[in-house]
Amino acid sequence: MMHRVLESQLTNPMVQDKSLTFHIDKGICYAIFAYDVGRWVDLDKAEGRITAIKQRGRIKHKRRAPPYFNYSPLPLRVTEEVESLAIGKYRTSPSVDLLLYDFAAVSVTYSIPLDGDFSNLLALSLDLYENEVLLADSKRRVEDLLAAIEGTVERPSIATSAEDYSIFLIEASTPAFYQNDLLATYLQDIAQVLRSESHPLAEQEVRDATAQRISFGPDDIAIIDWNAALIFGQDMDDTQAVLEFANVELLEMRLLDQQLDDALDQAYEALSKRKWDRLALPGMFQADLRRMARLQVDSAILFERVTNTLKLFGDQYLARVHRLVSQRFHLESWDASISRKLQTLESIYGKMSDSAATRRMEALEWIIIVLIAVSIAVSFLPGLGRH
Repeated sequence: MMHRVLESQLTNPMVQDKSLTFHIDKGICYAIFAYDVGRWVDLDKAEGRITAIKQRGRIKHKRRAPPYFNYSPLPLRVTEEVESLAIGKYRTSPSVDLLLYDFAAVSVTYSIPLDGDFSNLLALSLDLYENEVLLADSKRRVEDLLAAIEGTVERPSIATSAEDYSIFLIEASTPAFYQNDLLATYLQDIAQVLRSESHPLAEQEVRDATAQRISFGPDDIAIIDWNAALIFGQDMDDTQAVLEFANVELLEMRLLDQQLDDALDQAYEALSKRKWDRLALPGMFQADLRRMARLQVDSAILFERVTNTLKLFGDQYLARVHRLVSQRFHLESWDASISRKLQTLESIYGKMSDSAATRRMEALEWIIIVLIAVSIAVSFLPGLGRH
């Protein structure tokens, strides 16, 4: 019934009956900020150095599933007691969660209790969009975390860019959303909340914003967009966790793609240097080869760690959630781009390595020729031929 309602509305999203008032009785908004803080983290050592409330993160499952369909390895969750921050008419909860992954990514999550009329979500969505207060506070907390776990992070450094994402979770409402046509009635409003747009959207934009949606039962649904997600239902922590991890994936994919772009630029520069001409001496380009090999290995290791951290193949619902958010974030396109650039980098490295080997062989040939010439010349010199 829910999907028939949505499909009916999508055929004519501008026809809406708002005679019913949709009131949020219980809900929460998660404002998430993801940061890259280095190359690798020893989570066991980091766990021993943190004095705040901490636990190793796990994902719940809609159905019973084998225990290995979780994070691998389990990230470290740190909960800090903080002062609540004002976000428009709302305030954050007096605690913040930091989730530390072994590939040196940190996800900072602020919780904002929700209640009142559904229309209030649009104002909150607008306030959260590129919110400088939360961005500055989250970065400061990541810096404090890095200071607390000093010595456990390889090549510690906070990337200049961060990925933010908002999740609006409605656990209870009046009336219950699955008992009437509220989703169809408020489809325009939902699209505006997801896109953080104060003005009404065109039919095509509404259709696109609400296209990625999934339900497990008759009383829940998740609508996933690139800037935010709107979730109706109870016990949806698992869905939230998958969306949070996907946001971290997007961050790491973007940074890795940029890192590979820089590596390719350096490789092209190395290939175009004059020291690669016929007069180049052996060994002059070894530094370029070592640097390129290190970038290649580091990128490949990070790519494997990010893509293999979350195992969801035993839970069909969560796997579908991850697939939907991956499509919305275009993670497959990032994946293909990174794989292609890794192959290009490997090809360039191979050509540079072959060229270096050729120079060494040429140098050895010239050394042999010179030695032969010297030995012949010595045999004709008076007084030296007898030695």
